[in-house]
Amino acid sequence: MEDLLLTLARGLVEDPDSVRVTADEPDEDGIVAYHLHVNENDMGRVIGKQGKIAKAIRTVVRAAAMREHQKISIDIEE
Repeated sequence: MEDLLLTLARGLVEDPDSVRVTADEPDEDGIVAYHLHVNENDMGRVIGKQGKIAKAIRTVVRAAAMREHQKISIDIEE
């Protein structure tokens, strides 16, 4: 999941070297929280107008996670 998230985010930003992903341990419900960190100047590119790009990223990565029987959440941070 981390590789997919990195690939999607790096394709959107101007500074792909600053993109990184961290993952928490699964919580009591088995949900793994992924934290996407991007440069402050690239936040608008990753979130998009009215959050449409962020929603699309979450949809694609959640669909991939479902194929592997995982539950995930994605947080976008600076």
